[in-house]
Amino acid sequence: MEQHIHAEDSQKPPQEHKSEAMEWIKAIVIAVVLVLLIRWLLFAPFIVDGPSMHPNFYTGERIIVNKIVYDFRAPKHSEVVVFHVPSEGRDFIKRVIGVPGDTVKVEGDTITVNGKVIEEPYIQEALDEKHKNNQLYNIRENFPNEQFPDGKVPEGYVFVLGDNRSNSTDSRAIGFVPFKDIIGRADLVFWPVKDIKMIGH
Repeated sequence: MEQHIHAEDSQKPPQEHKSEAMEWIKAIVIAVVLVLLIRWLLFAPFIVDGPSMHPNFYTGERIIVNKIVYDFRAPKHSEVVVFHVPSEGRDFIKRVIGVPGDTVKVEGDTITVNGKVIEEPYIQEALDEKHKNNQLYNIRENFPNEQFPDGKVPEGYVFVLGDNRSNSTDSRAIGFVPFKDIIGRADLVFWPVKDIKMIGH
């Protein structure tokens, strides 16, 4: 059934039209400001670039980074973080392996934190596949003789590794990452649509 608009509803005084237009403009401006505040202060989208986090993240994936979580607490083990590397002039995505006070040791495919071998279910399948072929997973392909010395993570820093250990520039190469360079925690993959998921930590 058709709905009819009464003539008097569409014949508002010019002043009323201007007032209504101003209200719409104000609402749009407020909405834009709120989006920008959320975008710049709370959350931010990032694009994964490179193979260093395979098999859990792939080039071209879009992720949402929580920029405020570390304003309230320090990073925790196994969290995936995005941070800036001044020497590289770009942002990296890696996984936290050691937090302040931890002693981290990387020896072949065995990683110990405070003397205990850590479990890494997020790379176990890839690790098993390498071992089937009698290959090591943690050895960086371009640096087969690389030795990472035992080290205690200083206050205000974390030790990070890429999930794709054989092809990752991480704390084995760039050292401990200072809290001040951490942008936030990766919380959500939102593109491509078929891969949408909350990121487990």
